[in-house]
Amino acid sequence: MAAVSFSQLLNGERAVVTLFIVIVLFSLPLSLLLHGVALSLLALFALSVEVRVETSTSLSQFKTRAGASSGLLLGAVTLPTFMLSKLIQQSRAFSLHQVHPGELNYLALQYWAAFGSCFTVLMVLCLLTLDNTGSRSCQAWNAKFGLVCFVIGAALLFLYSTTGVHAIWKLLWVFFHGFAAVKLVQHLLNTFPSCVSFGEALLVTVGLVLYFGDMLAYTIEKLYGYMTSSELVFMQYGFRRSEIGIIIQGLLLGLLLYLVVLKYLLCGWDGFSRSTYSGARICSEKGKSLIFFASLGFLIVVILPSWMQFVQDFDMHPLLWVVRFVFMEPVKRLSLCLYWVCVIYLSVLRFYNISKNSKIERILLRKYYHLMAVLMFLPAVILQPKFLDLAFGAALAVFLTLEIIRVWRIWPLGQLVHEFMNAFTDHRDSDLLIVSHFSLLLGCALPIWMSSGYNDRPLAPFAGILSLGIGDTMASMVGHKYGVLRWSKTGKKTIEGTAAGITSVLAACSVLLPHLASTGYFLTEHWISLLLAVTVSGLLEAYTAQLDNAFIPLVFYSLLCL
Repeated sequence: MAAVSFSQLLNGERAVVTLFIVIVLFSLPLSLLLHGVALSLLALFALSVEVRVETSTSLSQFKTRAGASSGLLLGAVTLPTFMLSKLIQQSRAFSLHQVHPGELNYLALQYWAAFGSCFTVLMVLCLLTLDNTGSRSCQAWNAKFGLVCFVIGAALLFLYSTTGVHAIWKLLWVFFHGFAAVKLVQHLLNTFPSCVSFGEALLVTVGLVLYFGDMLAYTIEKLYGYMTSSELVFMQYGFRRSEIGIIIQGLLLGLLLYLVVLKYLLCGWDGFSRSTYSGARICSEKGKSLIFFASLGFLIVVILPSWMQFVQDFDMHPLLWVVRFVFMEPVKRLSLCLYWVCVIYLSVLRFYNISKNSKIERILLRKYYHLMAVLMFLPAVILQPKFLDLAFGAALAVFLTLEIIRVWRIWPLGQLVHEFMNAFTDHRDSDLLIVSHFSLLLGCALPIWMSSGYNDRPLAPFAGILSLGIGDTMASMVGHKYGVLRWSKTGKKTIEGTAAGITSVLAACSVLLPHLASTGYFLTEHWISLLLAVTVSGLLEAYTAQLDNAFIPLVFYSLLCL
């Protein structure tokens, strides 16, 4: 790292990420000073490891996405900074007596779990890149720097754990997240080679570990409550979740865990069918299809609802609860469903035909789907936010199921789904794994899900829709048609496109804010802070080589929460 020039060290993406972190740190209250020091250490360590990863040959066993930088700095700091921004927001709510102290403490525990997960993955990568390349003095400096970061990080975790009670349980909880994140990153890179960068893999795996750990904690707490009358000590900060949140969490995590079981089921069937139906391939395919749909139906109807009821105490079967919830306002919600179906049908039919018969670039064509997301989700956020929460979860479950069908070529839909999805892929997708539609949907959904409960920033739920549906789309279209001045010699992003994206988001905000004020929202956004948030997210879109659908909404949301 010492031999790297300053211009190489601080490229465009790293400069924008540094600006993002500085803005969040500048907004910290004194009560979160320890958290800010931890984030600063994480960013510095991530920058060091990123430079080493991009100059080392020790990680050649991991095949990352072609054409993308490692993205470790962005991938390592995005979720912890996102959690820290939520902590800043919840601290304001706590000072106004709007949230329970337990909710604030639980969010702090989640922040340190995210920090520990990212830090542990970085430490493993740091150890793997201590190779024989470079001078001995450089190797010694890298080893010493890694050791110093490890000692300081461990000390910060220890200081956090000693605040309050049950220090050992907090440390174990953070260690569990770190260990799980390392194993999951390794599994993701080995199972899906050339599909993601290191930064994208880190963001996805840490997010999954946090999401699964949250549901696991509630499950353990409930299980422990049956065995003893006391509350599980490390879950003392827990708070009651909404039924919609538990249904979404249980459904998505259940489908992800189902992939492990399905792999062994289908491998067992393949072995059995080879000996029983030798030469009859169609019988084997039909048998595999029967196993898949039967096991999936049993999972959704029996196993997952049982898990949800165990955790939440529903007064009826969760699927019946969903039906009742929809028919609580049947006209509005069914009309919204009909509107969504019409928009999807007309858009997909139109754009699919264009993609098959047009020479328009794939990435530009897919921006029309970003506009479709605006048409679908913007009215729902304003009129039916709780129903939209549930719809997002259902849509993600459908996407995940279709991807399983496509990857395993489940008869009779597998090949049809593959051919259809392949019409909308670009250089960031592969035949092995198509992620763009997941990232777009999650980019729109996460700000809305995270805005449930106390939210004093009414534009925050719109972060994904504004940044992806409007800003990213306008930046691509204007940049493609009118762009002349490029941000870098090797990149395709233009200054004109970035300016158009920033301007369009600001214009959309100027329309949204008066409407939100008229519906009873108390507006707290200042135009200077809003301009800063829009500009930073726009610059990140211009400079990053990572999957921007995943990162930009989180960065924009984090800055809006300050």
